[in-house]
Amino acid sequence: MATTEHPPSRLRGWMLQGLSDMGKRGGLTGPHAEPEPPHRGQRWWRVMCLTGVDYFSTLGYQPGIAALAAGLLSPLATIVLVIVTLAGALPVYRRVAQESPHGQGSIAMLERLLSFWKGKLFVLTLLGFAATDFLITITLSAADASTHLVENPHLTGTLGGHQMLITLILVALLGAVFLKGFLEAMGVAVALVGIYLALNVVVVITGLWHVLTAEHVVTDWTNTLTVQHGNVFVMIGVALIVFPKLALGLSGFETGVAVMPHVQGDEGDTEERPAGRIRDTKKLLTTAAVIMSCFLITTSFITTLLIPAAEFKPGGQANGRALAFLAHEYLGNTFGTVYDVSTIAILWFAGASAMAGLLNLMPRYLPRYGMAPHWARAVRPMVIVFILIAFLVTWLFDANVDKQGGAYATGVLVLISSAAIAVTIAARKAGQRGWTIGFGVISAVFLYTTVANVIERPDGVKIGACFIAGIMLVSLLSRLARSFELRVTSVAMDPMAERFVRDMASRKIRFIANEPDNRDRAEYRDKIEQIRTDNDMPEQEDFVFVEVTVADPSEFETCLTVRGEVLHNRYRVLTVESSSIPNALAALLLHVRDLTGRTPHIFFEWTEGNPFANFLRFFLFGQGEVAPVTREVLREAEPDRARRPRVHTG
Repeated sequence: MATTEHPPSRLRGWMLQGLSDMGKRGGLTGPHAEPEPPHRGQRWWRVMCLTGVDYFSTLGYQPGIAALAAGLLSPLATIVLVIVTLAGALPVYRRVAQESPHGQGSIAMLERLLSFWKGKLFVLTLLGFAATDFLITITLSAADASTHLVENPHLTGTLGGHQMLITLILVALLGAVFLKGFLEAMGVAVALVGIYLALNVVVVITGLWHVLTAEHVVTDWTNTLTVQHGNVFVMIGVALIVFPKLALGLSGFETGVAVMPHVQGDEGDTEERPAGRIRDTKKLLTTAAVIMSCFLITTSFITTLLIPAAEFKPGGQANGRALAFLAHEYLGNTFGTVYDVSTIAILWFAGASAMAGLLNLMPRYLPRYGMAPHWARAVRPMVIVFILIAFLVTWLFDANVDKQGGAYATGVLVLISSAAIAVTIAARKAGQRGWTIGFGVISAVFLYTTVANVIERPDGVKIGACFIAGIMLVSLLSRLARSFELRVTSVAMDPMAERFVRDMASRKIRFIANEPDNRDRAEYRDKIEQIRTDNDMPEQEDFVFVEVTVADPSEFETCLTVRGEVLHNRYRVLTVESSSIPNALAALLLHVRDLTGRTPHIFFEWTEGNPFANFLRFFLFGQGEVAPVTREVLREAEPDRARRPRVHTG
């Protein structure tokens, strides 16, 4: 099936070099993937830093969001968020890591529940929300980084009014890091997270010291709470109501699973049983959740008690930068500027984990579905595509953090809800009644949170719907454009099939494409007679029948197993299962040609009906007008007309 290929240009070679950067060798994905080399990943704590640039960087704006949403109840609402994190999201994603250790997450788990086109469309919908989550992470974080930069006291006069340009530059720089190479991104993440967390520890300790040494601060806070809400039960009720507005604090779990393939694990790990990778990913998720929970509680406490409420509002000095406000206020402008630089850097690089998630998810699904070109499996072309989309999103939302918050929260919550539902189903199938009930309760909590967020900020669903519509449109157009591509990854013949081919190789190789019906003696006798009559062939010509059964027509790539049998002690029949009849026949003909060195012939009868309707049947169900489509697949796969198998239609 090989054809002559021209050596790739240096630019093309550099662009496609990234095929193995994200853990795939480049050819195929899914069940037809080439065997991977021994996994060489990174230590789990280094990968945690990659997810941490997204997760931990939310400290740049989370305390301010909590203060705006919950007011003086911000610490209590944050405690609710932490409980949901540790008792809900963490157990869910530890189970996801166990069930889907190759980074596809809950999408892969739910994909197994549905087949055919409904399964593909369901996965595309979830990929739309994943794209919303990850791409908005890139644009929102860059926009918030530019906000910190513009509002720094030393730079306001110089950079004021240039936030859009600064945001676009930050997004472009992120893309440049990934074009350079993934290992470089990992190294940058480790350094940024280490410095950022250390500076936050200083700010938190300083803030707690000021709270403890100024006793009236705590007293004033508790007295005001009592006046506003009456008793602790009312406070808890209000905190539960406003909790969905704090959902951005859950943003790190999906990326934690998405970058799971980069966790090193143990030497004995295999792709089928990566026990070490699963164990270390659970360590990654737990450690990140505990660290973030400690910071969420302490930062919401000190910012609520030490910053006047007016400063959190739009236009206030603490809006979107509460901890930076405290750093300047209590540690001086020098330390505050260092803290600003660190915050800007980690917010800029927060898109790295999102980019890694996109580069892991999209190439695993879209090319396998035939819904993206081959180069979509390469890292560098996809980086360019995602960065261009990020430019568009930044421009549409005017680099505004608040405008993108709803879409970000919606994407995060939909993915977490789908993960909770997936692990509930997995636990039920495993017969684990206790876990099923527990995960069911967690699913209900996240579904409530998602619905409440959608009602509060419907723009998030609208933006997510745009991403979903875009992915579906591009995917279907790509599948349409690749309709006549040879999609068979391998052909294997059983001994009987090989015997038939060897026997025919001494004469002309003639196949008859037959749609099986009763498979009785009369069916095969009449078919041979029809082919001989239509093509004016002599009696002595012998044939081998080929019968293709369509399994899942929505699958794009497939491998063929050809089985031979003799029916009614006379008729030789090759049977094949495939997602597409024309592709299976074309692949079989090319395989027989390469095996024997002779040109095979195949005979069809014309299909009755409207040609356009027959093409739609082929596109959606793998059958239809088989003869001309088989010929077109052969024409694209073998440009040399002299070597191309012959197609006859009578």
